[in-house]
Amino acid sequence: MLDLKFVRENPEVVKQNIKNKFQDHKLPLVDEVIELDEKSRKAQQEADALRANRKKISKEIGALMGQGKKEEAEALKEQVNKDADRLAELEAQESELQEKVKKIMMVIPNIIDPSVPIGKDDSENVEIQKYGEPVVPDFEVPYHAEIMEKFNGLDLDSARKVAGNGFYYLMGDIARLHSAIISYARDFMINKGFTYCVPPFMIRSDVVTGVMSFDEMDAMMYKIEGEDLYLIGTSEHSMIGKYIDTILKEETLPHTLTSYSPCFRKEKGAHGIEERGVYRIHQFEKQEMIVVCKPEESKMWFDKLWQNTVDLFRSLDIPVRTLECCSGDLADLKVKSIDVEAWSPRQKKYFEVGSCSNLGDAQARRLKIRVVGENGKYFAHTLNNTVVAPPRMLIAFLENNLREDGTVAIPKALQPYMGGMTEIK
Repeated sequence: MLDLKFVRENPEVVKQNIKNKFQDHKLPLVDEVIELDEKSRKAQQEADALRANRKKISKEIGALMGQGKKEEAEALKEQVNKDADRLAELEAQESELQEKVKKIMMVIPNIIDPSVPIGKDDSENVEIQKYGEPVVPDFEVPYHAEIMEKFNGLDLDSARKVAGNGFYYLMGDIARLHSAIISYARDFMINKGFTYCVPPFMIRSDVVTGVMSFDEMDAMMYKIEGEDLYLIGTSEHSMIGKYIDTILKEETLPHTLTSYSPCFRKEKGAHGIEERGVYRIHQFEKQEMIVVCKPEESKMWFDKLWQNTVDLFRSLDIPVRTLECCSGDLADLKVKSIDVEAWSPRQKKYFEVGSCSNLGDAQARRLKIRVVGENGKYFAHTLNNTVVAPPRMLIAFLENNLREDGTVAIPKALQPYMGGMTEIK
Protein backbone atom coordinates (compact mmCIF):
# COMPACT_ATOMS: atom_id res chain seq x y z
CA MET A 1 0.00 0.00 0.00
CA LEU A 2 1.33 3.41 -0.97
CA ASP A 3 1.79 6.36 1.34
CA LEU A 4 -1.35 8.52 0.94
CA LYS A 5 0.79 11.67 1.13
CA PHE A 6 2.83 10.38 -1.82
CA VAL A 7 -0.34 9.82 -3.85
CA ARG A 8 -1.59 13.29 -2.95
CA GLU A 9 1.68 14.95 -3.97
CA ASN A 10 2.47 12.74 -7.00
CA PRO A 11 -0.81 11.80 -8.70
CA GLU A 12 0.69 11.69 -12.20
CA VAL A 13 3.48 9.35 -11.07
CA VAL A 14 0.89 7.01 -9.54
CA LYS A 15 -1.24 7.14 -12.70
CA GLN A 16 1.73 6.40 -14.96
CA ASN A 17 2.62 3.43 -12.75
CA ILE A 18 -0.94 2.12 -13.16
CA LYS A 19 -0.60 2.50 -16.94
CA ASN A 20 2.74 0.66 -16.84
CA LYS A 21 0.95 -2.24 -15.17
CA PHE A 22 -1.82 -2.16 -17.80
CA GLN A 23 -4.51 -1.54 -15.18
CA ASP A 24 -6.09 1.53 -16.77
CA HIS A 25 -9.44 0.75 -15.14
CA LYS A 26 -7.84 1.88 -11.85
CA LEU A 27 -6.84 5.34 -13.13
CA PRO A 28 -10.02 7.09 -11.82
CA LEU A 29 -9.24 5.78 -8.33
CA VAL A 30 -6.31 8.20 -7.97
CA ASP A 31 -8.46 11.34 -8.30
CA GLU A 32 -11.23 9.73 -6.28
CA VAL A 33 -8.99 8.89 -3.33
CA ILE A 34 -7.41 12.37 -3.36
CA GLU A 35 -10.89 13.95 -3.27
CA LEU A 36 -12.05 11.65 -0.46
CA ASP A 37 -8.87 12.34 1.49
CA GLU A 38 -9.43 16.10 1.16
CA LYS A 39 -12.97 15.77 2.50
CA SER A 40 -11.72 13.56 5.33
CA ARG A 41 -9.04 16.08 6.34
CA LYS A 42 -11.55 18.95 6.25
CA ALA A 43 -13.92 16.98 8.48
CA GLN A 44 -11.05 16.23 10.84
CA GLN A 45 -10.01 19.90 10.98
CA GLU A 46 -13.55 21.02 11.79
CA ALA A 47 -13.87 18.27 14.41
CA ASP A 48 -10.56 19.26 16.00
CA ALA A 49 -11.72 22.89 16.14
CA LEU A 50 -14.98 21.85 17.84
CA ARG A 51 -13.08 19.74 20.39
CA ALA A 52 -10.76 22.63 21.19
CA ASN A 53 -13.73 25.01 21.48
CA ARG A 54 -15.58 22.56 23.75
CA LYS A 55 -12.58 22.46 26.07
CA LYS A 56 -12.43 26.24 26.13
CA ILE A 57 -16.18 26.64 26.75
CA SER A 58 -16.11 24.02 29.53
CA LYS A 59 -13.62 26.16 31.41
CA GLU A 60 -15.80 29.25 30.86
CA ILE A 61 -18.87 27.38 32.14
CA GLY A 62 -17.02 26.41 35.28
CA ALA A 63 -15.94 30.01 35.84
CA LEU A 64 -19.46 31.36 35.28
CA MET A 65 -21.00 28.81 37.65
CA GLY A 66 -18.45 29.81 40.26
CA GLN A 67 -19.51 33.45 39.82
CA GLY A 68 -23.21 32.52 40.15
CA LYS A 69 -23.95 33.43 36.54
CA LYS A 70 -26.17 30.42 35.96
CA GLU A 71 -28.13 31.75 32.95
CA GLU A 72 -24.97 32.58 31.01
CA ALA A 73 -23.54 29.17 31.90
CA GLU A 74 -26.70 27.42 30.67
CA ALA A 75 -26.49 29.29 27.36
CA LEU A 76 -22.93 28.05 26.89
CA LYS A 77 -24.05 24.52 27.80
CA GLU A 78 -26.65 24.70 25.03
CA GLN A 79 -23.89 25.69 22.61
CA VAL A 80 -21.81 22.72 23.80
CA ASN A 81 -24.73 20.36 23.12
CA LYS A 82 -25.15 21.72 19.58
CA ASP A 83 -21.43 21.35 18.98
CA ALA A 84 -21.61 17.78 20.34
CA ASP A 85 -24.24 16.87 17.77
CA ARG A 86 -22.13 18.34 14.98
CA LEU A 87 -19.01 16.63 16.32
CA ALA A 88 -20.74 13.24 16.32
CA GLU A 89 -21.84 13.88 12.75
CA LEU A 90 -18.30 14.82 11.72
CA GLU A 91 -16.74 11.82 13.46
CA ALA A 92 -19.13 9.45 11.65
CA GLN A 93 -18.39 11.22 8.37
CA GLU A 94 -14.63 11.07 9.03
CA SER A 95 -14.77 7.35 9.83
CA GLU A 96 -16.78 6.61 6.68
CA LEU A 97 -14.42 8.64 4.49
CA GLN A 98 -11.31 7.04 5.98
CA GLU A 99 -12.73 3.58 5.33
CA LYS A 100 -13.41 4.50 1.70
CA VAL A 101 -9.88 5.88 1.36
CA LYS A 102 -8.36 2.73 2.84
CA LYS A 103 -10.39 0.49 0.53
CA ILE A 104 -9.16 2.35 -2.56
CA MET A 105 -5.56 2.56 -1.33
CA MET A 106 -5.56 -1.23 -0.91
CA VAL A 107 -6.09 -1.70 -4.67
CA ILE A 108 -3.82 1.02 -6.07
CA PRO A 109 -0.64 -0.87 -7.09
CA ASN A 110 2.76 -0.27 -5.52
CA ILE A 111 5.29 1.79 -7.47
CA ILE A 112 7.45 -0.64 -9.46
CA ASP A 113 11.23 -0.36 -9.61
CA PRO A 114 12.54 1.63 -12.61
CA SER A 115 14.52 -1.44 -13.73
CA VAL A 116 11.35 -3.53 -14.25
CA PRO A 117 10.67 -4.18 -17.98
CA ILE A 118 7.30 -2.93 -19.21
CA GLY A 119 5.09 -5.73 -20.50
CA LYS A 120 1.49 -6.94 -20.36
CA ASP A 121 1.92 -10.47 -19.00
CA ASP A 122 4.38 -13.29 -18.29
CA SER A 123 4.96 -13.83 -22.02
CA GLU A 124 6.96 -10.58 -21.94
CA ASN A 125 9.19 -11.53 -18.99
CA VAL A 126 12.90 -11.13 -19.75
CA GLU A 127 15.56 -13.79 -19.39
CA ILE A 128 18.53 -12.56 -17.33
CA GLN A 129 20.99 -15.43 -17.08
CA LYS A 130 21.37 -19.21 -17.42
CA TYR A 131 23.26 -21.37 -14.94
CA GLY A 132 24.49 -24.80 -16.00
CA GLU A 133 24.23 -26.48 -19.38
CA PRO A 134 20.74 -27.77 -20.26
CA VAL A 135 21.00 -31.34 -21.53
CA VAL A 136 18.60 -33.29 -23.74
CA PRO A 137 19.49 -37.01 -23.35
CA ASP A 138 19.56 -39.48 -26.24
CA PHE A 139 16.71 -41.47 -24.69
CA GLU A 140 13.11 -40.36 -24.23
CA VAL A 141 12.33 -38.84 -20.82
CA PRO A 142 8.87 -40.00 -19.64
CA TYR A 143 6.24 -37.72 -18.11
CA HIS A 144 7.10 -37.07 -14.46
CA ALA A 145 4.07 -38.99 -13.16
CA GLU A 146 5.20 -42.06 -15.14
CA ILE A 147 8.69 -41.86 -13.64
CA MET A 148 7.23 -41.74 -10.13
CA GLU A 149 4.74 -44.52 -10.81
CA LYS A 150 7.51 -46.86 -12.06
CA PHE A 151 9.03 -46.60 -8.59
CA ASN A 152 5.60 -47.16 -7.00
CA GLY A 153 6.08 -43.65 -5.67
CA LEU A 154 2.87 -41.90 -6.78
CA ASP A 155 -0.77 -42.82 -6.24
CA LEU A 156 -3.14 -40.30 -7.79
CA ASP A 157 -6.15 -42.62 -8.06
CA SER A 158 -6.42 -43.14 -4.30
CA ALA A 159 -5.88 -39.43 -3.64
CA ARG A 160 -8.66 -38.59 -6.10
CA LYS A 161 -11.06 -40.85 -4.14
CA VAL A 162 -10.01 -39.29 -0.85
CA ALA A 163 -9.74 -35.59 -1.76
CA GLY A 164 -10.35 -35.08 -5.50
CA ASN A 165 -8.10 -33.81 -8.27
CA GLY A 166 -5.06 -31.80 -7.28
CA PHE A 167 -3.97 -34.13 -4.47
CA TYR A 168 -1.58 -37.08 -4.35
CA TYR A 169 -0.02 -39.85 -2.29
CA LEU A 170 3.79 -40.00 -2.46
CA MET A 171 5.17 -43.40 -1.51
CA GLY A 172 8.44 -45.19 -0.79
CA ASP A 173 11.68 -43.77 -2.18
CA ILE A 174 9.87 -40.92 -3.95
CA ALA A 175 8.31 -39.82 -0.66
CA ARG A 176 11.72 -40.14 0.98
CA LEU A 177 13.29 -38.08 -1.81
CA HIS A 178 10.63 -35.41 -1.25
CA SER A 179 11.49 -35.19 2.46
CA ALA A 180 15.23 -35.32 1.75
CA ILE A 181 15.02 -32.29 -0.55
CA ILE A 182 13.09 -30.31 2.09
CA SER A 183 15.63 -31.25 4.80
CA TYR A 184 18.56 -30.42 2.54
CA ALA A 185 17.01 -27.04 1.70
CA ARG A 186 16.46 -26.33 5.41
CA ASP A 187 20.12 -26.98 6.26
CA PHE A 188 21.26 -25.14 3.13
CA MET A 189 19.52 -21.96 4.34
CA ILE A 190 20.63 -22.38 7.96
CA ASN A 191 24.20 -22.53 6.65
CA LYS A 192 23.49 -19.25 4.85
CA GLY A 193 22.82 -17.68 8.26
CA PHE A 194 19.02 -17.77 8.24
CA THR A 195 17.03 -18.64 11.39
CA TYR A 196 14.91 -21.76 10.97
CA CYS A 197 11.20 -21.36 11.69
CA VAL A 198 8.11 -23.55 11.65
CA PRO A 199 5.23 -21.02 11.49
CA PRO A 200 1.46 -21.32 12.05
CA PHE A 201 -0.23 -22.92 9.06
CA MET A 202 -3.33 -20.75 9.48
CA ILE A 203 -3.54 -16.95 9.66
CA ARG A 204 -6.20 -14.38 10.48
CA SER A 205 -7.83 -12.09 7.93
CA ASP A 206 -5.91 -8.99 9.05
CA VAL A 207 -2.66 -10.80 8.22
CA VAL A 208 -4.02 -12.04 4.88
CA THR A 209 -5.02 -8.53 3.76
CA GLY A 210 -1.70 -7.24 5.07
CA VAL A 211 0.46 -9.49 2.91
CA MET A 212 -1.42 -9.78 -0.39
CA SER A 213 -3.89 -8.06 -2.70
CA PHE A 214 -7.61 -8.90 -2.68
CA ASP A 215 -7.31 -10.52 -6.12
CA GLU A 216 -4.53 -12.83 -4.89
CA MET A 217 -6.51 -13.64 -1.74
CA ASP A 218 -9.59 -14.62 -3.75
CA ALA A 219 -7.57 -16.77 -6.16
CA MET A 220 -5.45 -18.53 -3.55
CA MET A 221 -6.76 -18.78 0.00
CA TYR A 222 -8.94 -21.45 1.59
CA LYS A 223 -11.21 -20.01 4.32
CA ILE A 224 -11.90 -21.97 7.51
CA GLU A 225 -15.69 -21.98 7.79
CA GLY A 226 -17.06 -20.19 10.84
CA GLU A 227 -13.67 -18.83 11.96
CA ASP A 228 -11.47 -15.87 11.17
CA LEU A 229 -8.75 -18.15 9.82
CA TYR A 230 -7.29 -19.00 6.41
CA LEU A 231 -4.99 -21.87 5.41
CA ILE A 232 -1.68 -20.41 4.27
CA GLY A 233 -0.86 -20.49 0.56
CA THR A 234 2.81 -19.93 1.34
CA SER A 235 4.67 -19.66 4.63
CA GLU A 236 6.05 -16.19 3.88
CA HIS A 237 2.60 -14.83 4.80
CA SER A 238 2.73 -16.39 8.23
CA MET A 239 6.36 -15.32 8.75
CA ILE A 240 5.80 -11.70 7.70
CA GLY A 241 2.66 -11.75 9.85
CA LYS A 242 4.90 -12.55 12.83
CA TYR A 243 5.88 -8.87 12.82
CA ILE A 244 2.38 -7.37 12.67
CA ASP A 245 2.02 -4.16 14.69
CA THR A 246 5.60 -4.20 15.99
CA ILE A 247 8.33 -1.62 16.38
CA LEU A 248 11.75 -3.10 15.63
CA LYS A 249 15.01 -1.60 16.81
CA GLU A 250 17.13 -0.60 13.84
CA GLU A 251 20.22 -2.30 15.25
CA THR A 252 18.45 -5.70 15.20
CA LEU A 253 17.93 -5.59 11.43
CA PRO A 254 17.94 -7.50 9.17
CA HIS A 255 15.70 -10.32 10.34
CA THR A 256 16.33 -13.34 8.11
CA LEU A 257 14.09 -16.39 8.48
CA THR A 258 13.73 -19.65 6.58
CA SER A 259 10.63 -21.75 7.16
CA TYR A 260 9.07 -25.10 6.41
CA SER A 261 5.34 -25.44 5.90
CA PRO A 262 2.63 -27.21 3.95
CA CYS A 263 0.84 -24.84 1.57
CA PHE A 264 -2.76 -24.88 0.37
CA ARG A 265 -3.99 -23.13 -2.79
CA LYS A 266 -7.32 -23.04 -4.56
CA GLU A 267 -5.55 -22.36 -7.88
CA LYS A 268 -8.64 -20.41 -8.96
CA GLY A 269 -8.32 -19.21 -12.53
CA ALA A 270 -5.53 -21.70 -13.33
CA HIS A 271 -5.69 -23.75 -16.51
CA GLY A 272 -7.24 -26.67 -14.69
CA ILE A 273 -5.74 -29.12 -12.23
CA GLU A 274 -3.85 -31.95 -13.94
CA GLU A 275 -5.29 -35.37 -13.23
CA ARG A 276 -2.05 -37.25 -13.84
CA GLY A 277 0.64 -34.83 -12.76
CA VAL A 278 1.79 -32.96 -9.68
CA TYR A 279 2.86 -29.70 -11.31
CA ARG A 280 -0.20 -27.64 -10.29
CA ILE A 281 -1.86 -28.91 -7.15
CA HIS A 282 -3.92 -27.82 -4.14
CA GLN A 283 -1.45 -29.00 -1.49
CA PHE A 284 2.34 -29.02 -1.41
CA GLU A 285 5.26 -28.45 0.94
CA LYS A 286 7.80 -25.69 0.78
CA GLN A 287 10.98 -24.25 2.22
CA GLU A 288 10.78 -20.46 2.13
CA MET A 289 12.95 -17.47 3.06
CA ILE A 290 11.99 -13.95 4.13
CA VAL A 291 13.90 -10.80 5.07
CA VAL A 292 12.79 -7.77 7.06
CA CYS A 293 15.36 -5.01 6.57
CA LYS A 294 16.14 -1.31 6.25
CA PRO A 295 14.94 0.29 2.99
CA GLU A 296 18.46 1.01 1.76
CA GLU A 297 19.38 -2.68 2.09
CA SER A 298 16.42 -4.25 0.29
CA LYS A 299 18.04 -4.20 -3.16
CA MET A 300 21.11 -6.01 -1.83
CA TRP A 301 18.97 -8.62 -0.08
CA PHE A 302 16.85 -9.13 -3.19
CA ASP A 303 19.92 -10.17 -5.16
CA LYS A 304 21.08 -12.45 -2.33
CA LEU A 305 17.73 -14.21 -2.06
CA TRP A 306 17.30 -15.28 -5.69
CA GLN A 307 20.97 -16.28 -5.81
CA ASN A 308 20.34 -18.67 -2.89
CA THR A 309 17.78 -20.57 -4.97
CA VAL A 310 20.10 -20.70 -7.97
CA ASP A 311 22.91 -22.02 -5.76
CA LEU A 312 20.71 -24.72 -4.25
CA PHE A 313 19.53 -26.05 -7.62
CA ARG A 314 23.04 -26.00 -9.03
CA SER A 315 24.29 -27.95 -6.00
CA LEU A 316 21.92 -30.69 -7.17
CA ASP A 317 23.14 -30.50 -10.79
CA ILE A 318 19.92 -28.95 -12.09
CA PRO A 319 20.34 -26.25 -14.80
CA VAL A 320 18.31 -23.10 -14.09
CA ARG A 321 17.75 -19.64 -15.45
CA THR A 322 16.54 -16.37 -13.94
CA LEU A 323 13.69 -14.40 -15.48
CA GLU A 324 12.84 -10.77 -14.73
CA CYS A 325 9.08 -10.36 -14.29
CA CYS A 326 7.62 -7.55 -16.42
CA SER A 327 5.30 -4.86 -15.04
CA GLY A 328 2.08 -6.62 -16.02
CA ASP A 329 3.16 -9.86 -14.36
CA LEU A 330 3.85 -8.23 -10.97
CA ALA A 331 1.29 -8.57 -8.18
CA ASP A 332 0.11 -5.17 -6.93
CA LEU A 333 2.27 -5.13 -3.79
CA LYS A 334 5.51 -6.06 -5.56
CA VAL A 335 8.25 -3.60 -6.46
CA LYS A 336 10.35 -6.13 -8.36
CA SER A 337 10.32 -9.90 -8.90
CA ILE A 338 12.57 -12.56 -10.41
CA ASP A 339 11.47 -16.11 -11.22
CA VAL A 340 13.88 -19.03 -11.06
CA GLU A 341 13.11 -21.67 -13.69
CA ALA A 342 14.53 -25.20 -13.88
CA TRP A 343 15.38 -27.06 -17.07
CA SER A 344 12.99 -29.78 -18.22
CA PRO A 345 14.76 -32.33 -20.49
CA ARG A 346 11.38 -33.83 -21.42
CA GLN A 347 9.79 -30.54 -22.50
CA LYS A 348 13.10 -29.09 -23.74
CA LYS A 349 12.33 -25.83 -21.97
CA TYR A 350 12.50 -24.17 -18.55
CA PHE A 351 9.61 -24.05 -16.05
CA GLU A 352 9.07 -22.03 -12.89
CA VAL A 353 10.25 -23.51 -9.59
CA GLY A 354 10.56 -20.39 -7.44
CA SER A 355 9.88 -16.67 -7.25
CA CYS A 356 11.80 -13.92 -5.44
CA SER A 357 10.00 -10.66 -4.61
CA ASN A 358 10.83 -7.28 -3.13
CA LEU A 359 7.69 -5.65 -1.73
CA GLY A 360 9.29 -2.43 -0.52
CA ASP A 361 7.34 -1.07 2.45
CA ALA A 362 3.91 -2.14 1.11
CA GLN A 363 3.39 -5.07 3.48
CA ALA A 364 5.00 -3.20 6.38
CA ARG A 365 2.66 -0.24 5.87
CA ARG A 366 -0.40 -2.53 5.89
CA LEU A 367 0.79 -4.56 8.88
CA LYS A 368 2.34 -1.61 10.77
CA ILE A 369 5.85 -3.07 10.87
CA ARG A 370 7.92 -0.08 11.93
CA VAL A 371 11.57 0.48 12.72
CA VAL A 372 12.92 2.94 15.26
CA GLY A 373 16.40 4.34 14.66
CA GLU A 374 18.50 7.46 15.12
CA ASN A 375 16.33 9.42 12.68
CA GLY A 376 12.99 8.34 14.12
CA LYS A 377 10.44 5.74 12.96
CA TYR A 378 9.98 4.39 9.46
CA PHE A 379 8.46 1.35 7.76
CA ALA A 380 10.63 -1.72 7.16
CA HIS A 381 11.09 -3.36 3.77
CA THR A 382 10.05 -6.99 3.32
CA LEU A 383 11.25 -9.59 0.81
CA ASN A 384 10.51 -13.26 0.20
CA ASN A 385 11.78 -16.08 -1.98
CA THR A 386 11.15 -19.78 -2.54
CA VAL A 387 14.04 -21.99 -1.48
CA VAL A 388 12.43 -25.11 -2.86
CA ALA A 389 8.87 -26.36 -3.36
CA PRO A 390 8.42 -30.06 -3.99
CA PRO A 391 6.75 -31.82 -5.66
CA ARG A 392 7.44 -29.32 -8.46
CA MET A 393 11.10 -29.58 -7.52
CA LEU A 394 10.77 -33.38 -7.84
CA ILE A 395 9.82 -32.98 -11.50
CA ALA A 396 13.05 -31.08 -12.21
CA PHE A 397 15.10 -33.45 -10.07
CA LEU A 398 13.78 -36.66 -11.60
CA GLU A 399 13.97 -35.47 -15.20
CA ASN A 400 17.54 -34.16 -14.85
CA ASN A 401 18.87 -37.17 -12.92
CA LEU A 402 17.09 -39.95 -14.82
CA ARG A 403 19.36 -42.49 -16.52
CA GLU A 404 18.61 -44.47 -19.64
CA ASP A 405 18.20 -47.70 -17.63
CA GLY A 406 15.41 -46.05 -15.59
CA THR A 407 17.43 -45.47 -12.42
CA VAL A 408 17.72 -42.00 -10.88
CA ALA A 409 21.11 -40.71 -9.70
CA ILE A 410 21.29 -39.08 -6.27
CA PRO A 411 23.73 -36.11 -6.26
CA LYS A 412 26.43 -36.23 -3.59
CA ALA A 413 24.97 -33.30 -1.63
CA LEU A 414 21.68 -35.16 -1.17
CA GLN A 415 23.04 -38.62 -0.37
CA PRO A 416 23.31 -38.09 3.43
CA TYR A 417 19.59 -37.21 3.48
CA MET A 418 18.78 -40.42 1.57
CA GLY A 419 20.54 -42.74 4.00
CA GLY A 420 23.64 -42.91 1.82
CA MET A 421 21.76 -44.03 -1.32
CA THR A 422 23.53 -43.13 -4.57
CA GLU A 423 20.62 -44.01 -6.82
CA ILE A 424 16.96 -44.93 -6.84
CA LYS A 425 16.25 -48.21 -8.60
